[in-house]
Amino acid sequence: MKDLPPVPPIRKLLGPSFILLGLGLGSGEIILWPYLSSNFGLGIIWGMVVGVTMQFFINMEVERYALIHGESIFVGFAKWLKLLPLWFILSTFLGFGWPGIGLAGATLLFHATDAFSIKLVGVLLFLLIGAILTLGKVLYSTVEKIQKTLILFGTPFILLLTLYFASQTDWQALFSGMINFGYLPQGISLASFLAALTYSGAGGNLNLAQSFYIRDKGYGMGAYSQKIGNIFSADHINLMGTTFPLTSSNLAKFRSWWRTVNLEHFFVFWLLGLVTMLMLSLLAYSTTHLQTNNLEGINFVLNEASTIGSLGTIFLLVTGLMLTATQLTVLDSTSRIITENVLLWRGTHIARVSKLYYSVLWIQIAFGILVILAGFTQPRELITLGAVINAFAMFVYTGLILYLNNFRLAAPLRPSPWRNLILTATFIFLGIFCFLTLKSLV
Repeated sequence: MKDLPPVPPIRKLLGPSFILLGLGLGSGEIILWPYLSSNFGLGIIWGMVVGVTMQFFINMEVERYALIHGESIFVGFAKWLKLLPLWFILSTFLGFGWPGIGLAGATLLFHATDAFSIKLVGVLLFLLIGAILTLGKVLYSTVEKIQKTLILFGTPFILLLTLYFASQTDWQALFSGMINFGYLPQGISLASFLAALTYSGAGGNLNLAQSFYIRDKGYGMGAYSQKIGNIFSADHINLMGTTFPLTSSNLAKFRSWWRTVNLEHFFVFWLLGLVTMLMLSLLAYSTTHLQTNNLEGINFVLNEASTIGSLGTIFLLVTGLMLTATQLTVLDSTSRIITENVLLWRGTHIARVSKLYYSVLWIQIAFGILVILAGFTQPRELITLGAVINAFAMFVYTGLILYLNNFRLAAPLRPSPWRNLILTATFIFLGIFCFLTLKSLV
C-alpha cells in the first residue's frame, strides 16, 4: 500500500494513447476501412464509429485496473483464473503472429522506392524493427517517440491530400455513412467488415497492452513500477504492482486521475483516431472508388498513389512507414503480452523480464520472416485472418473485464452503471457478429 500520486498536467501524460492509435493506423486506418470504402462506398462508415467507440470504453476499463494497481491487467486476470495466461499466449500469437501489417508496409515501400523485391524489403524491415527495439535505452520511450513522430507528421499530410481531392458530394456521402447504422451493401464479406470493425483502433489483445504503456508512463500507481530496459539490462522486475488505501484523499486523487486520463484518451485515441480513419477512407473513396482492380490485395493503395500524381510516391512512403511503425509496435505489444503471461503461467512474479521479452521478440521476428520467405504476397488476407481471430478474443476479454472490474475492485473504484451498460452492449454486439461471421464462413 502506498498513497496515489497527484495528477501531473495532461501534457505530461501524452504518450500511451499515441501508441494505441499507432497500433490501429497500420491495419484498420490504412488498409481495411479504405479498402472497403474504395470498393463498397462510404455507407458502411458507421461501423468505424461504432468500432472506435467500443474500443475507447474497453481501453478505459483496462486503464482503470492499471491505474489502481500499478500492474498490467493480465496480472489481475491471472490472480483470478490460473489458466487465463495460456489463453492470452495462444490468442495473441494466433491473432498477430502473421506479418500482414509489416508485409503491407514492405509492399508500399517497395513500390515507392522501386526496390529489388518485396521479400527483401520485408525481411530488412523486420530485422530493422528488431534492432530498434533491442538496442533502445528504455523500451517504452523508444516506442512512444517513434509513434508520436510518425502520427504528428503523417496525419496532417493525409488530411491535406483529402481536403484537396474530396468533392462536396464525397463529404456528403461520408457524413451520411457515419449515421447509416446497420447498413451493409450487397456483396460485402462479413469477415472483412468484422476485421475492419475490430481494427477501428488497436484491436484484439493489443487493447489490453494499454495497461503496460500507462504503467510504464507512470499513470497512477504505475509511478511505483519498474520499466523494461534494453537487451543488456539485468534488472529483475516485479510484475505485481502497488495499490492505495481507500482514504478520502486518495479517492479524490483517483477521481482527478480518472477525469484526466479519460480526456487524454478521448482526444488522442478516439477523436484523432476517428478523424484519421475518416480521412483515409474518404481519400480512398475520392480517388479510387470502383476502379477495376481494387479488390485485389492492396491494389487500391497503389491506385490512390497513381491518382494523387506527383505526391503519390510521398504518399506511399508515408503510409509504408506508418505500417512499418505499426508492425514495430505490434511486435513490442505482443512480446510484452506473451512474456508476462508465460511468467504468470509459471507462477513467477519477479524475473529478468528483458531476457524473456527479447527472446520472444526475435522468435516472432523469425516467424514473420519465414512467412514472408514462404511466398505469402497478399498482406490484406493475412490482416483479415488475424482480425477475425482478434474479434473473438475481444468478445472473450470484454466479458472478463466486466467481471474483473465489478467484482475484484473495491466498490468506490468500480465502473459506473452506464459504463457497464456500454461494455455489456459491446460484449453482446461482438458475440453476435462473431457468430454471424463464423456462420458465413462455414
